[in-house]
Amino acid sequence: MRFGFTAHWLSAICVLLPFGASVASAAQDPTPRHGGILTVEHIDSPPSPSIQEEATASVVIPFMPLYNNLVVYDQHQPQNSLDTIVPELATAWRWNADHTELTFTLRNGVKWHDGKPFTSADVKCTWEAVSGLEPGKIRKSPRQAWFTNLEKITVNDPLEATFHLKRPQPAFLALLAAGWSPVYPCHVTFDAMRTQPIGTGPFRFVEFKRNEVMRLARNPDYWKPGLPYLDGIEYRIIPSRSTRLLAFIAGKFDMTYPTDVTVSGLRDIRSQAPAAQCSMRPSNVSTNLIINRDAPPFDNLDLRRALALSIDRKSFAAILSEGQDQIGASMLPPPAGIWGMPDAVREAMFAYGPDVTKNREDARAIMRELGYGPDKRLKVKVFTRDIPTFRDPALLMVDQMKEIYIDGELDVVDTTLFYNRVFRKDYTIGVNQTGSSVDDPDQHFYENYACGSLRNYTNYCNPGLEKEFDRQSMETDPVKRKAIVWEIERKLADDVVRPIFFHSTVGFCWQPTVKNVTVMVNSIYNGWRYEDIWLDR
Repeated sequence: MRFGFTAHWLSAICVLLPFGASVASAAQDPTPRHGGILTVEHIDSPPSPSIQEEATASVVIPFMPLYNNLVVYDQHQPQNSLDTIVPELATAWRWNADHTELTFTLRNGVKWHDGKPFTSADVKCTWEAVSGLEPGKIRKSPRQAWFTNLEKITVNDPLEATFHLKRPQPAFLALLAAGWSPVYPCHVTFDAMRTQPIGTGPFRFVEFKRNEVMRLARNPDYWKPGLPYLDGIEYRIIPSRSTRLLAFIAGKFDMTYPTDVTVSGLRDIRSQAPAAQCSMRPSNVSTNLIINRDAPPFDNLDLRRALALSIDRKSFAAILSEGQDQIGASMLPPPAGIWGMPDAVREAMFAYGPDVTKNREDARAIMRELGYGPDKRLKVKVFTRDIPTFRDPALLMVDQMKEIYIDGELDVVDTTLFYNRVFRKDYTIGVNQTGSSVDDPDQHFYENYACGSLRNYTNYCNPGLEKEFDRQSMETDPVKRKAIVWEIERKLADDVVRPIFFHSTVGFCWQPTVKNVTVMVNSIYNGWRYEDIWLDR
């Protein structure tokens, strides 16, 4: 069964990108060279290098090269799908007849960075901790909801492990292929992985100086002969986007941060550094409104509905990306998104209609019924993360809320504090970005909307709707599955659960001396292994 794009997907995406940006490097030089340090711009200090415990791209992008998965999305296929999954620490896999048992044959002779052998025990330890089957093994597991269908893991011998599922789940393999799904060493504690991470990947951890730099070095014992080509990777933390842009144009870095280049920034790069290779593509990251539905005053559904009706999505896109950001509901919209709604279907949902004037009239009527008006305005703090992709739309949301008698004050915090406060529900309303690691409803719905999920930032809990999550997950017919997915989307809109402003279109540039780069178009989380990137200098 094929869950990928139809044949026209690439040309359809390119139509959206007026600068003719590519999705992969055009030249694949047949004679790669060894050596050199790849220098990459980074936006802020990650909370830690422990991918399994964190929830931001600023962790998975720099530290994915430390690790390996059982399986991974092909690093040179722009479109992630079940059809692009390839072996990594597993050499093969097989399902039983009813898709409730997934068995992996593991690669022999792989060593952790400290020289100890990789075995099936490491697979078992990792997912017993991450899934919650062994409580207390991990400080926090942002993706525990991915694995609620996992019943147990059995180790058949040192080179074979079986995942036993409670019900059929054809897309389970897609979750294991994500950049968020590395295998961890059983002999190293999760506490240690937060400061001195050990993997089996192409690069080893060297150092992390907070607010300064992250350094990785070539793993000389990597299980893929001859790889990696690079001697190391250095990620320099530069908080200012304009400073990062100027530094790249000046040739001080080999790569920008992969989601950093705006539409206007791309023009500057093409004007001042015309040899640079650039990609402007969908990210599968939505900017959205999170609402603490358990705390006054937004424990009132009517007030939440008024807030949702105040949103002018086209204005967000026009101001922030010159119209390049895509308007959609929870799932990434087409043509990049496999499961997203077309415009006509989405616009029929509550608060997603294009008539902003009418929506705001309806919102003001609700606010007056609740006792608010021009002379009695609601004052709230709008919580967000202190980087431009969060802060800029938060400022616009503050401005838009004024139209319905709500005065917002920006509450901006550092990345290291932002997610801890979100996990504790220590906010009233906030502007957030939700990155979908996998363009699949199983990842998206269970992680962001299932009862008890750590990344269910709004505490939404609807057991009846979760039964629909399960129903779409078991459905093998893509057309029938999509119909269920759209019904779930309608219910999320009716209940005002994390209203979506837009899905980001983002830019990424690299110098012409960097070879063998492929940029993925429906995830910013899965393409950073960097094992066969090389430098022509």
